[in-house]
Amino acid sequence: MRHLVFLLLPALLLLLALPDTRGRYNDDFDDGEDIAEFDDNDFAEFEDVSEDPAVDVEKEPPPRPAPSSTPVEDDEDEATVENEDGQDEFEDTDAQDQDMYNKYDTDEFEGYEKSNPSFKDTLIYREVPAHLQNSWESYYMEILMVTGLLAYIMNYIIGKNKNSRLAQAWFNSHRELLESNFALVGDDGTSKEATSTGKLNQENEHIYNLWCSGRVCCEGMLIQLKFLKRQDLLNVLARMMRPTCDQVQVRVTLNDEDMDTFVFAVGSRKAMARMQKEMQDLSEFCGDKPKSGAKYGIPDSLTILSEMGEVTDGVMDNKMVHYLTSHADKIESIHFSDQFSGPKVMQEEGQPLKLPETKKTLLFTFNVPGMGNTSPKDMDSLLPLMNMVIYSIDKVKKLRLNREGKQKADRNRARVEENFLKQTHAQRQEAAQTRREEKKRAEKERIMNEEDPERQRRLEEAAQRREQKKMEKKQMKMKQIKVKAM
Repeated sequence: MRHLVFLLLPALLLLLALPDTRGRYNDDFDDGEDIAEFDDNDFAEFEDVSEDPAVDVEKEPPPRPAPSSTPVEDDEDEATVENEDGQDEFEDTDAQDQDMYNKYDTDEFEGYEKSNPSFKDTLIYREVPAHLQNSWESYYMEILMVTGLLAYIMNYIIGKNKNSRLAQAWFNSHRELLESNFALVGDDGTSKEATSTGKLNQENEHIYNLWCSGRVCCEGMLIQLKFLKRQDLLNVLARMMRPTCDQVQVRVTLNDEDMDTFVFAVGSRKAMARMQKEMQDLSEFCGDKPKSGAKYGIPDSLTILSEMGEVTDGVMDNKMVHYLTSHADKIESIHFSDQFSGPKVMQEEGQPLKLPETKKTLLFTFNVPGMGNTSPKDMDSLLPLMNMVIYSIDKVKKLRLNREGKQKADRNRARVEENFLKQTHAQRQEAAQTRREEKKRAEKERIMNEEDPERQRRLEEAAQRREQKKMEKKQMKMKQIKVKAM
């Protein structure tokens, strides 16, 4: 019996070490390697010896120890397994799991049954992207757009109302003077008969017009109030970098018999240089550079463009010099011309084939004080300049050139017309050649479209006879020229 016990001791030691070995194999072959399998027949020699019931109890495998349990002690006489420390470790692991789950809100997991108490994976909370968060920072683009739109609307209303107030202030201060010099003030042109409306005609939010007529030697006078675009927010921002001022333009159209043939202009240096380049009449009849008006006592800020010296002496009398000296800062330009046709016409194909239509015109441009910060009182200060306009109309009517000045003016106009014809001669020849070719092409198409062969033949013969007659006429003209030359 003693020998039997000694034979069973190695088998018990192998059985006790088997769970630890299998667990170690399972840990080592997690990557898909083949797990070593043991055949039960290897221990078949010990199965026949299990006759003692006490030995059967000993053959039952003990519970699987934890990996961190105390190693089994080998001894020839006895073998003991201590599981108390392992049990404590399981208890510590459960306590840690319990502490981990206590961190979460119990109400959040209501109705949820924990299936695996040893679950150790922690939940990871992702932050919500900024564009999905419900805060004011998510709508900054919309806020900027709405703010800009409100600012534009408010500026439009304020700017429009200010321009309207300035226009009404100008009209109230000038109405008495205009009604005393013109029979009709404020015709809007909507009715067939000329009627005086007595109010300004608003073209848009920054331009107001006033038409006056019914005066001696004057067909009519158009007054245009050109205010700054105060209703446009972008224009307001641009004027902060480059300030400009409001302007009043007066255009007087005279009768043909009430003005002599001359061209004259006076104004600021920049305005005269610009107008000499842009205006058709000033570029053709006033070729010299703008001259200073110190000879006549006007400020150095004003320069003069004149076709003849006689014209300058006739226009610059004492009263005119007084107006120019007293209001030099408000005068942009004054332009008198019997050949006024506006700015130069720039065409893509070349110069126009006909001279532009001209009218005898007086053109005044005044700057409103304030450089954009205009008040109704500044509009009232323009009243003396309107008196100068009325005086200029009467002055030009009375101004007459002497015989030499008249002949010089006529030669200048003939020279301008001749130069224009020379410049356009090639273009007129090309235009005439183009018309002849189009006429021939149309005639050939008409002959080709004729269905009757006999009629088509007669049309071709008639076209040939016409061409032959033209050739004979040209030859006769050439013979006559040769005979005259001899």
